Amino acid sequence: MIIQASQIHKSFGTLEVLKGIDFSVDAGEVVAIMGASGAGKTTFLEILGTLSTPDSGSLVIDGTDVLALGRNELSAFRGRRLGFVFQFHHLLPEFTALENVMIPALIAGRSAREARAGAERLLDELGLSARTGHKPAEMSGGEQQRVAIARALVNHPAVLLADEPTGNLDSVTKEEIHRIFFDLRDRLGQTIVIVTHDPDLAKLCDRTATMKDGCFV
Repeated sequence: MIIQASQIHKSFGTLEVLKGIDFSVDAGEVVAIMGASGAGKTTFLEILGTLSTPDSGSLVIDGTDVLALGRNELSAFRGRRLGFVFQFHHLLPEFTALENVMIPALIAGRSAREARAGAERLLDELGLSARTGHKPAEMSGGEQQRVAIARALVNHPAVLLADEPTGNLDSVTKEEIHRIFFDLRDRLGQTIVIVTHDPDLAKLCDRTATMKDGCFV
């Protein structure tokens, strides 16, 4: 079990957004989280990503009780063991594809040489070897998202978390990104949790968990 969340509660003021969620994911599993807007999906994904803290409950990721970690320990854990892919790529516009992918590895303390080698390998595997010197504005939306996926993978995370990763892409590019996720699972045994409104993507996943009013149904 690579993720084990138990009785996760989260409120914002008087609004209870998550109402005692239990959720687990096995290593190498690809799980979709679906549900209407406002169901609590993104809030829950932020908690899984240690970007937000629940009001109560327990969360163990890759054998680590993440809610027991101090701020610096949590930041280090997040950088090394979790990868993030968002609907909007959040690439740094002033840096090249290669530099964008290298940054998390450098932050994690890897040498520039090691970070560069890892970034080049990932960009090559994702069909972007000809784009390493290009900045985001010089790439298509699909290419930018592949760079974002490479960046998320550069530290060999235990879990890849994706929030609407194909939400603003055309249908052909969507299918291309979908194939990448499942290739990562098949080749690397990558564990992936995807929040999505896309039923075609959800159908490809090993299972789908549906949220409604702050609970899984």
